[in-house]
Amino acid sequence: MIQTFLIIALSVCGFFVAKYIRRHKKQNKPLVCPIRFDCHTVVHSDYSKFFGIPVEILGMAYYAFTAIFYSGMLVLISTYELPESMVFLLLPLFALMPLLSLVAFLFSTYLIGVQIFILKKGCSWCIVSAIISAIIFAIVFFF
Repeated sequence: MIQTFLIIALSVCGFFVAKYIRRHKKQNKPLVCPIRFDCHTVVHSDYSKFFGIPVEILGMAYYAFTAIFYSGMLVLISTYELPESMVFLLLPLFALMPLLSLVAFLFSTYLIGVQIFILKKGCSWCIVSAIISAIIFAIVFFF
């Protein structure tokens, strides 16, 4: 149960990190990187979009879906009376969440690799998002 609360809290934090990046990028305001990185260059690079979709929007969607899914699970579990039809409806989602967290973790790892090896610039906000994604992945897979 505590893992579910932790996933929800991390998802909310991840959502707001991605939203912060999006807001600054959209307004073309420089991101303040606490670790003296060059966030502006990273979030405006050619790698900041995936199939034309800004990666921060993908992050917001992932974190929002994860928070909503696990919040819904808390509500359903707390009622103790889950109709059989709901169980069959939710089974595919239960199978999807580990896969989704794995994809998010791998994509975050790829983006960190791009920062290190291709751009040779870093973004502390992007690293925070990647760490959040990695922790969610670890919780989903190991608990």
